Amino acid sequence: MTKPLPHPNATTQPFWSGCQQGRFELQRCEACGHMQFPPRLACTSCHSGALGWVNASGRGTVYSFTTVYRAPIEAFKPDLPYIIAMIELEEGPRAMMNLRGADPERIAIGMEVEIFFEPPAADGGYPLPQARLRS
Repeated sequence: MTKPLPHPNATTQPFWSGCQQGRFELQRCEACGHMQFPPRLACTSCHSGALGWVNASGRGTVYSFTTVYRAPIEAFKPDLPYIIAMIELEEGPRAMMNLRGADPERIAIGMEVEIFFEPPAADGGYPLPQARLRS
């Protein structure tokens, strides 16, 4: 069994195309300047449909996290235990992703992280954004 892969649609395709280029991109409302993630059809602040894309810095802090000890499907068993974290990006939005290479016993809210991209699976797909602790 393989891990599930992203299935981009018209709204999310620009984000995944950015990932292929090594960029973590956020939507920015051209009407009010609000930055948002995940991608949506309209601004969550003013409801405008005039949305563009900007490169995020790739830096943030751990807002919340959990450690997973039981795999939801067989494909995740080799990763156990793993950390899923809500990352508050420097630009404001929050994004959920895996926190790689960190000791689950030493993670704390507020730790500084950076985004990197895990290469796509051998069977295709997109590079997946992951977080790691900043040194």
